Amino acid sequence: MIFEQREWSIARDDLVNSITSLGFPEELGNEIAKTLGSPKAIRRMISYLHHVRPYNVELIVDEMLAIRAEIDAWRDRKEALDANARYYEMRYYGLFDSDSE
Repeated sequence: MIFEQREWSIARDDLVNSITSLGFPEELGNEIAKTLGSPKAIRRMISYLHHVRPYNVELIVDEMLAIRAEIDAWRDRKEALDANARYYEMRYYGLFDSDSE
């Protein structure tokens, strides 16, 4: 748990440094880090900032929303696959164990 918090904190600090080096306020970096949530997503945002070097806040926020949407879509797909697997397991084995009847 402590390692995860430290990793997130380091990623957040890197993001804030990238944001401020482009001339944007530190608060923007902090809010983007909170919205993205994970160090992996934050690092992806940092990569975008370094490669594209956006000139306005709208471009930065648009990329943040795109990254967040991909994370949410992946999570939704994973939940659907898990639910589908449980459904087919139920169909195969039935609702109740045969010993409990």
